[in-house]
Amino acid sequence: MPNKLKNSTNISNNINNSKNENMFPLSVNRSIRGSRRLVREKVLQILVSHAVSETSINKLFEHIFFREYKQDDDEQHNAIKTNKILSPEEVRELDADTTIIWREEEITFAKNLINATIKANDYVVETLRGISENWGYDRISIIDKTLITIAIAEFIYCEDVPVKVSINEAIDISKLYSTEKSTQFINGILDKALNSLIDSGKINKTGRGLK
Repeated sequence: MPNKLKNSTNISNNINNSKNENMFPLSVNRSIRGSRRLVREKVLQILVSHAVSETSINKLFEHIFFREYKQDDDEQHNAIKTNKILSPEEVRELDADTTIIWREEEITFAKNLINATIKANDYVVETLRGISENWGYDRISIIDKTLITIAIAEFIYCEDVPVKVSINEAIDISKLYSTEKSTQFINGILDKALNSLIDSGKINKTGRGLK
């Protein structure tokens, strides 16, 4: 993850989840429920987008967090096949992204995780440079760097999240967003980073995080 992330303003606690100001349409008929897995995916998307575009994290949060980009191809195909003349509302619905219904605690977790990842960035860069000689730091993809940073941020700052959960989530998400080789690479890096953090006394888990 580029060092410039450390200079970013922390995500505002005043972000609202209103979709009315979003310039891209959201479905009024389709919705899915949020989850911590989906939170982690959204945090990855937001931080990678920020790193490559330098768009503010607050703006990216509003645009990315409340929508699911996957389209229902069958629905679109069936609508086209009928040769039906669609109303403007129907066209908008076909073009719209699926609305994500988040619980307040999931939104809070997302904001805290973004801020924790920014906070952990310097440590992760230093750690990756020290333990990734065989891969070469500059050759690590931005997605893999970001996933590793998110997981290490959870190690250090998310006291209620077990380290095994953080590792497994990073690996599973890498299967969706990165290459086949990323799974083994991320697992190896996180194991080394975790051992280093344990040795230095930086892992302090409580409650569910002790499992």
